[in-house]
Amino acid sequence: AALLGRAVERHGERSGLQVARITVDIVRPLPIAELQVTTRLLRGGRSVELVEATLRAGEAEVMRATALRMRTAELDLPAGLTPGPRLPGPAAGRALPFFPTGQDVGYHTAMESRFVAGSFLEPGPATVWMRMRHPLVPGETPSPLCRVLVAADSGNGVSAALDYQHWRFINPDLTVYLRRPPAGDWVALEATTTATAGIGLADTTLHDEHGPIG
Repeated sequence: AALLGRAVERHGERSGLQVARITVDIVRPLPIAELQVTTRLLRGGRSVELVEATLRAGEAEVMRATALRMRTAELDLPAGLTPGPRLPGPAAGRALPFFPTGQDVGYHTAMESRFVAGSFLEPGPATVWMRMRHPLVPGETPSPLCRVLVAADSGNGVSAALDYQHWRFINPDLTVYLRRPPAGDWVALEATTTATAGIGLADTTLHDEHGPIG
């Protein structure tokens, strides 16, 4: 998701555009292999653009993202538009065990996690701060959008409604709405998962240390 978000941000030569919404369809499992990323403009406009990014492994499409980019401007807004309540910061969280993956290296070693509520191993809502231990692309500082997308997909993993030992719930898509870019390295997920017969939904409020971001 972060690779697709990075490609969307770099599409074209226009500046002053912010990704307000990105939807990622996960078509099939991603191999640990060389991947190709392409982008194209689906709809242009003075204030809004719709950009598509596709991730391929060889000839197979594995992921596709559609992103809404909006023109930004400095505005003198009325006072009182507060971002919402702040969560306890990452320093108040706990480093708790990741659920078993059978692998020595992976997402569980690439991310640093601090739980304010819940954990990976207990069902129910959870709130966790997450931070990248490594850059998305070597030698490149991740953008705020990339930092969000690396973490946001984990809402489904931290707030399980069912026991991992008996049930599997793999998300086929991810949609992220952002009202502003995050500040700082940490992104918090305040996540709740609900499940019915065959379909579940992970609903996650995203935060930085200044308040909610999307």
